[in-house]
Amino acid sequence: MRIAQIAPLYEAVPPKLYGGTERVVSYLTEALVELGHDVTLFASGDSVTSAKLEAAWPRALRLDPTIRDALAPHVLLLERVRSIAHEFDVLHFHLDYLPFPLFSTLDTPFVTTLHGRLDLPELQPVFDSFPDVPVVSISDSQRLPLPQANWLSTIYHGLPERLLTPQTDRKPEYLAFLGRICPEKRVDTAIKIAAQSGLPLKIAAKVDKVDQEYFKTQIEPLLSQAHVEFIGEIDETQKPAFLSGAKALLFPIDWSEPFGLVMIESMACGTPVVAFNRGSVPEVIDHGLTGYIVEDVQGAVAALQNIDSLSREAIRAQFEQRFSSIAMARNYLNSYTTLIETAQRPVLRRVAAGG
Repeated sequence: MRIAQIAPLYEAVPPKLYGGTERVVSYLTEALVELGHDVTLFASGDSVTSAKLEAAWPRALRLDPTIRDALAPHVLLLERVRSIAHEFDVLHFHLDYLPFPLFSTLDTPFVTTLHGRLDLPELQPVFDSFPDVPVVSISDSQRLPLPQANWLSTIYHGLPERLLTPQTDRKPEYLAFLGRICPEKRVDTAIKIAAQSGLPLKIAAKVDKVDQEYFKTQIEPLLSQAHVEFIGEIDETQKPAFLSGAKALLFPIDWSEPFGLVMIESMACGTPVVAFNRGSVPEVIDHGLTGYIVEDVQGAVAALQNIDSLSREAIRAQFEQRFSSIAMARNYLNSYTTLIETAQRPVLRRVAAGG
């Protein structure tokens, strides 16, 4: 199958810094290539891939201080894709609603994965205007604000199986918080849970510019407590040791998280997750198997009393079954096939493996 993956240009694929969408695009692209498909990745020129790279802009926009209008490079990206769209069986966009007007008029089947929050009122008229455009959700929960959208499928994110693995030589001794510090992620709640459970907390998280004031006024004063250690941002190579050394990952969100990659990163290391019952959490965590789903701080503290009863080997096995990048790619291939059959187009190129 000839597949185009069209990524945002804000970060490279994979991202050199924080970039959830671009990371998922990279994992999906590499898995599709591994399964034998002919994949072209439209992304920034500093991207690294085993697919064919179509550089729509020389470098990631966040790393280019001269860029003041980020929309302009994306317009060029869309035009480049449009000009050769006929060469592909399917176009897979990761650009929210940007491709809707232009590609609805073309014959090549296309689909868009919606990676972000959809509970914004300005999105309603957009999806009212394009009721036939096929879209993929990253959790069933994510769909709720837009029931009128043409949902093709829900496909959960996946990670390469060997990207993060359990470090069995590390004895789990602390609680972990991983990701980004912002109001909706509630690291302050994680600090409270750790204090009440009597366990130390290690925080490996980045602070975006937009959250600097929140960090300084609300979070920084809490970091001086004896049970709290603030590590800062860590990269992929540091995550296995960090997560494997944790009794549990705390995920006390208070918003409808569309997916939450850190949950499956933790599971990949065999580490259970204690998460608040919001957004995608009930779809990702198997309660009593890969972690515990709780309603509040008291529920989290109670769950931690039983955390050592969970099998870390079973958690890793569940990750491999449900959340590998190969599993994600196979699910997308099923959706691509549905699109192509609906459009009644012959496949341009079949392949032996996974085709």
